[in-house]
Amino acid sequence: MDLELRGHVALVTGGGRGIGAAIGRALAREGCDVALVDRELGADSNALLEAIAAGGGRAKAWSADVTDYARAEVVVREVRAHFGRLDVLVCCAGITKDGVTWKMSEADWDAVVAVNLKGTFNYCHAAAAGFKEQQHGKIVLIASINGLRGKFGQANYAAAKAGGIALAKTLAKELGRYQVNVNVVAPGLVDTEMTKQLPKEAYDKAVLETVLGRAASVDDVADSVLFLVSARGKHITGEVLKVDGGQYI
Repeated sequence: MDLELRGHVALVTGGGRGIGAAIGRALAREGCDVALVDRELGADSNALLEAIAAGGGRAKAWSADVTDYARAEVVVREVRAHFGRLDVLVCCAGITKDGVTWKMSEADWDAVVAVNLKGTFNYCHAAAAGFKEQQHGKIVLIASINGLRGKFGQANYAAAKAGGIALAKTLAKELGRYQVNVNVVAPGLVDTEMTKQLPKEAYDKAVLETVLGRAASVDDVADSVLFLVSARGKHITGEVLKVDGGQYI
């Protein structure tokens, strides 16, 4: 099925590894030029750029801390200058610093909210005016089912992801008249380097919560993003797509 993405340009924050890297690979496979943004560019991001090039795609990486408001403006401007356009924004950058509320430090609260919520706002803000002017665009924010249900020991993460969901719904209302679609993908447990750090008991418990009995792969999440940013998702906006194997229910 042709998703009609060939020739489009996509920017993915947190694109150097994990879910973000899988999204970048998937977009490139469908013919997008891909701008990858990550705080630390290294072997993983270089390997991804090489893999995309080997497949005949075009990709370039930008080093940036997503919490830097001014840097987001510069990156979006440079992406447009380098590729000649920008059609898709996927905000995937995120961190965790877990702890129960009464033990959570101010620094851990601030760090998670800064990356997961402010960082998302920074890139939405930087891209929105251009999408509005060109009268088209697709934005997908990567949230979490924990932003919908809360999670013991994740007050900062759940609050930031809930804020991202509210941000997406607001953007959908503000940008809809300009033919810009804004949606959220909310994964449950996903096999990534981050979740490999979980205690085995916590990981196994999360798997048991799913009705499919398994964690998602990064490609499961990437495929859902592809649908939302493609022509097949053109009449979907302001929605939250749970990609969780039934973990939420």
